Amino acid sequence: MNKKLLDILVCPVTKGPLIYDREANELISVAARLAYPVVDDIPALIEGDARALSEEEAERLRKAQPQR
Repeated sequence: MNKKLLDILVCPVTKGPLIYDREANELISVAARLAYPVVDDIPALIEGDARALSEEEAERLRKAQPQR
């Protein structure tokens, strides 16, 4: 994922930052507890296409997230 693109993309639900999960090829919104797929290098930032994060998954990502 291009760093510049990641810097300008936001969660369509919360308007907050997204974290790129390279292994899952998803953009994660910890605040919304949603994981948006990246298909053919194109982020699918549609709430209906997103996967809901479990409470444990969201907490793990929240702790791993660098402080801004």
